[in-house]
Amino acid sequence: MTDDAPVTEQPDTRPLDDLLDDIYHGQERITQADIYRRAVAAELPAELLTRIAALPQGEYAADEAADLLGGTVA
Repeated sequence: MTDDAPVTEQPDTRPLDDLLDDIYHGQERITQADIYRRAVAAELPAELLTRIAALPQGEYAADEAADLLGGTVA
């Protein structure tokens, strides 16, 4: 028996996780704009950049950003 339901692949969030680990090193909160600038500079995939761009303006703690963006915090 096979399951014919389409499987939606989730993007690889490892680059996002690495970026968040890097930019939050020694920082408690980072603005959405700073996260986006660093993501562009790191050449993250377009889907991840779109997620970051969709965040409301403001400052985020590492766990907040990871939760909203679908990443994980180490």
